[in-house]
Formats: sequence, C-alpha cells, structure tokens
Amino acid sequence: MTQPPLSEQAFLENLINLCDDLAWGRPASEDKLFALTREGSGPEDYVRLAEAFGMMLVKVESREYHRTQLIEDLKARNMELQEAHRLLSERNTNLMRTLQENYQTKKIIGQCEAMRNIVQLALTIAHRPINTLILGPTGAGKEVIAKMIHFNSPRCEGPFVAVNCTAIPDSLFESEMFGIEKGIATGVNARKGLIEEASGGTLFLDELADMTLPNQAKLLRVLEEREVLHVGSSRPVGVDIKIIAATNVDLEEAVRNGKFREDLYYRINVAEIRIPPLRERGDDILLLAQLFLERHCAYMGRPRLSLSPAVCRQLLRYGWPGNVRELNNEMERAASLTLGDRVELSDLSSRLVPDEVRCHLLDRESDAPSSEGMPATAPGETDPLRYNLQERERRLIREVLDRTDGNKSKAAELLGITREGLRKKLLRMNEAE
Repeated sequence: MTQPPLSEQAFLENLINLCDDLAWGRPASEDKLFALTREGSGPEDYVRLAEAFGMMLVKVESREYHRTQLIEDLKARNMELQEAHRLLSERNTNLMRTLQENYQTKKIIGQCEAMRNIVQLALTIAHRPINTLILGPTGAGKEVIAKMIHFNSPRCEGPFVAVNCTAIPDSLFESEMFGIEKGIATGVNARKGLIEEASGGTLFLDELADMTLPNQAKLLRVLEEREVLHVGSSRPVGVDIKIIAATNVDLEEAVRNGKFREDLYYRINVAEIRIPPLRERGDDILLLAQLFLERHCAYMGRPRLSLSPAVCRQLLRYGWPGNVRELNNEMERAASLTLGDRVELSDLSSRLVPDEVRCHLLDRESDAPSSEGMPATAPGETDPLRYNLQERERRLIREVLDRTDGNKSKAAELLGITREGLRKKLLRMNEAE
C-alpha cells in the first residue's frame, strides 16, 4: 500500500534530522533517507534534495570503507615490516656472531713461533685503545690480523670499515673520507664519509704509504682533533675511531726520504705488528694449503681432495712471492682442475712446476711400452728417448689430452699454458710426425 506524500514541513523536518544525525556521526537510518527519495514521497524539489543527500551519503560511506580498508592494509604492512625488521636484526646478530667466531684466535692458522707471537700481540692490542701499524709483504694476511684485533676488542659490535688508500683519487679524498653536504654541487646529496661511518668501531687504512702528503696532513688533523668537517660545512662532527693501518712499504725509510710524514707515522705507529712472508712460516704452508683446498672443494660441491707427498714438498720448496693470497689462488686452481682424488704435481700451475720439470713426471710412461708401438727398454738398457725433451713434451701433452677427453682448454690449464700455446705445440707435433 502506497503511503501518502509527506507535507512540505514534515518532509523537511525528517530530512534535516537525518542529515544532522549523519553530520554529527550519530546513529541514523539510511532507509528513512532513501525512503524520502522515492517518487511521490514529497514535493519534487525536496525529493531531489533528498537524492543529493543520499548520493553524498553513498560517497561518504564509500570513502569510509576505503579509509577503513587502507588502515587495515597499513596495519598488515606494518606487521610485515616489523617481522622483516626482526628477521634482519636476527640475521645481523648471527652474521656478527659468525664474524666474531671466524676471527677468534683459534681460527687463525699459524703454528710457527712468529705467528704465535703475532696472535698474542694482536690480542693485547685488541684490548687497548691504541692505533696500530701492520707491516708485511703483499698478500701476507694483514687485513686478517686487523679484523682479528677488531672482533676481539670492545669495539666488536661497531663497524669495521676498510679503506684502500690507493683507490681514492686525490680530488675525491675529502668527500669520500670526511663526507659532504647536500647542494655543494649539482645533484650532490649529503652523505657521511668513511671515517664517520667507522665511528664507534675500527677504521682500517690499507696501503697507507700510497696516500699523498697533502692527504696525510688532512688525516693527521682528524686523528689529533677526533672530528671531521664535511665538505661544504663549517660545523665539525666528532668521531670515535680506532685506526689500524697496513702497508708493505718500509715507512721509516719513507719518512727519511720525505715520502711520508713523520708526525703521522708516530701518531699511527703506537703499536707495530710485522707479519713474516709465507716462505718463512714453515709447515704453516701445508696447513693453509689444506684449509684452502677443502674450502674451495666445499664451495664447488666436489669431494675432499688431499695433497700428494710430492706436492707437499713442492709447496714447501716454492718461494711464494704472492704469499697467502697466491697460495689460496693455487689451491682454488687445484680444486677446479684436479681430475683424481689427490692433487699431484701435474695439477699445479706452471709457476710452481715449470714445463721442464713436468717432462720428468712421465717416468712411469717412459718405462712402459710407448703408445706408438715402441718396445719397452730391456733391463740394463737406456731408453734413447727418455731424456729427449721434445719427446717427453709430446707424451705429456698426449697424456693430458687423454685425461681431459680432448678438451684443449682444460688441457692448456693443466699444462700451465694458453690454449693458443697448446695449439701451436700440437701443430709442431703433427709436422714432426
């Protein structure tokens, strides 16, 4: 049954009351509002006014719905961020714990007296707030000792910032080391320098002797004042750092020659650690070699390899001009290219086993019948080809090609020569035949 239309006054009173309730957030009946929009419920102009308020109500409700949905989405996103922050903090803690464990004294490979003394001195330095200079040849492990000092010190929770002094151009030294203010040049944003990044921890200055004299003076001021001045700023920023510097240069001689500031030398060299070259560390060479070999085998997913007695003797005999870094590279190569379950002399690079020495690795083959049908040497006789260098090279190349199933790239790697060098040798062999 159709209700009679409301009077003008009653229609307006109902509409005003409903809109007032909606405006003030009081409970209101949307059904009553929409009832006023039906045709014939009141004067035509008032019905259109009610329709307008109804549309407004729909928009408001839609906006409220979207706002509620947005708030729910933000809450869910916030929970995800909190969980990600928790996982990141947990991983950071685990990473820090792993680093601290890796640089404990028991993880430092070194049984010789010199290395035992270095480890003891490093532990003493770690608990003192003093700057340290580490001297030693390239690749001897200076950064390893620096990290051991840091991760065994009260600053172990702080950052360890390593700076290669050779890699920073003079034009960027101040901005990289001290920081820069925003707007100092077009497109430049404000950022901290490496020294400020290391505040609360340790700043490791590698290749210190390569720093120019003007930059040495700037660094000296930072060490004396314990503050840095950003490029483009007039307000200094305080820093709390421990300096560990390393070089393979004789700094005392560099000071005498005017290539290094004497005041900076004495500022940094409060304590001094001298790392011996690898060739002077005796059986530490074999301990390190086996450690590196196992590490690279694990990384490559291959079974553990051992070192043959002949390889051990050669490792101890070699001079190791590249020190620990060269030994690590050699073991990586052996882990990659060794075909058997034991590293033999033929698996080492040509730096350790020259080509002429490789020729003598075929004693077994030269004592047996040759692959070309030559008869074996009778007892008491001398094989006329046994000491022929070209013939031994020919047999060695064929043996390596057999071991690599004809792969010339792998064969060249095992022989310690380039693929092009192997190609030329094969051409000469064919021409000789």
